[in-house]
Amino acid sequence: MGEFIVDRMKAVGCVGKTMMGIVFAIAAQAQVQTATEIVKQADDKMRGQTSQAEMIIRTVRPGWSRELAVKTWMKGNSLAIILIQAPVKDKGIVFLKRGKEVWNWMPRLERSIKLPPSMMSQSWMGTDFTNDDLVRESSIVIDYNHTLAGDTVVAGRDCHIIEMMPKPDAPVVWSKLIVCIDKKDYLELYTRFFDDDGKLVNILLASDIKKMDGRLIPTRLEMIPADKKNQKTEIVYTYILFNKPIDDQLFTLENMRMIK
Repeated sequence: MGEFIVDRMKAVGCVGKTMMGIVFAIAAQAQVQTATEIVKQADDKMRGQTSQAEMIIRTVRPGWSRELAVKTWMKGNSLAIILIQAPVKDKGIVFLKRGKEVWNWMPRLERSIKLPPSMMSQSWMGTDFTNDDLVRESSIVIDYNHTLAGDTVVAGRDCHIIEMMPKPDAPVVWSKLIVCIDKKDYLELYTRFFDDDGKLVNILLASDIKKMDGRLIPTRLEMIPADKKNQKTEIVYTYILFNKPIDDQLFTLENMRMIK
């Protein structure tokens, strides 16, 4: 647009150095993204309109580790299912998100339980991720205000530093997030999570950037508690498919008992 304006001004003979500078400054300013736009692009990169994924979730503690084989279906920001496929003792456990409601199906008890908001900050299946981190009751795009806080380099990639503060009455777990998002490919590479007292609780590192289903994404996520040595939980994507149509009927209480 800036070039078009300059060409038109040249045609009428009214472009001086000062005016040229103003035009290009306006054009450059129009191209600058807001913090919210950057966050939305990063969020869309990992979600797509829909996604279907398989992953290994490995919890590491001093002296032992545990793995879960997990399959997920997600549609937009409001519908999601998480199915645990292994180990045997946890096989068939399902988490369902519909809008702001989150349900858990326990096959051994043959009952579904609606998770209250107070449980969203609790550990998901004994990992270092919270229920909200995995099921995403809250939205990093909708429920937070975003501010560009500077620039940095993560794993050799130039990144925006974005501070996220929750909006009033937003159903969020964290009082503040500081996120580093790659400027070129909109990859969320490093996130710090803070509690209500302003204390750093967790650090999320994203790595092993690969193309999956034609999309460049981090395939390994490590959630590391800030105050616990030799402890972490990592998610490793083994398969992901974006933007394949998923019927809304998949995301029902009836279906969560039968999904495989």
